[in-house]
Amino acid sequence: MTTAQHLLVRAAARNNAEWCAAMSRSHGSAGEFGAQAWAAPSRTPLYYPDAVTLVPGADPAALAARIDTTAPGASVKDSFADLDLTEAGFRVLFEAQWIHRPARAPAPAPDLDWAVAGDPGTLRAWALAWDDGDGSADLFRPELLDDPATFVLAGQSTDGRVVAGAVAGRSDHVVGISNVFALDGGPDAAWPVVLDAVNRLFPTLPVVGYEQGDDLSAAVRHGFEPVGPLRVWLHGR
Repeated sequence: MTTAQHLLVRAAARNNAEWCAAMSRSHGSAGEFGAQAWAAPSRTPLYYPDAVTLVPGADPAALAARIDTTAPGASVKDSFADLDLTEAGFRVLFEAQWIHRPARAPAPAPDLDWAVAGDPGTLRAWALAWDDGDGSADLFRPELLDDPATFVLAGQSTDGRVVAGAVAGRSDHVVGISNVFALDGGPDAAWPVVLDAVNRLFPTLPVVGYEQGDDLSAAVRHGFEPVGPLRVWLHGR
C-alpha cells in the first residue's frame, strides 16, 4: 500500500466510523471515539459493527474490552485487515476493499432524478425500496434525519417512486457512500444517480466506501479504485 493509499484508507475508515456512530445514535446507542477505534459498549443496529478501527495495529484485547461480547452478534470492522481477533473469540465474517473516486462528475448521465430525504415519509419510502421486502426497513429511523452530516439520497422515477439510492456521509476531507441499491439494474443503475448527487452536493470532495465481489467490480466500472483491504470479524461460531 502506498502512502497515498494509506492516507485514503485512514480517511475512509474514519468516515465509516462516523456513519456507524450516526446510525447507532439514531437507535439510542452512544459510541465513543478513541485513539485506536470507535466503539459502542452496547449492541449496535443490525449490519453495523460494534467497533471500527481508525489506525493500523490496534490492540486486539483493548478493542474487545470496549464492546459487549456477551450478547450475540458482536462484530468489529478491522479497517486495515491487520488484526487477529481469534483469541478473543471472533472469526472473519467477510473481507472487502476500501474504494476511492476523485471528485468529479459521473461519466454516464443519470437516468433518474434524485432528492435528499428530508422528512420521515420520504425516508420510509427510501428504506422500503432499499430493503426490497427483506424486513429490515425499520433500521432507518426518523432520528437519522437530525444528523447534519448524513444525506439519504433517493433516486426517483418519473412518477416519484424511490427506485435507487444510497447514503452519503460527509467528513472533513471525503464523502462516504454506503447502502447503494437500485430495484432494477443493480449498482450499475444506481451509481450514475448517486455520483451525480454527490458531485452536486459536494463537488470538491473525493468519494470513498467499501465493496466486495460483483459490487466492487461495478464500483470500478464507475471510476473507483481499490485502495486497501478490510475485514469484518464476528464473535462466536
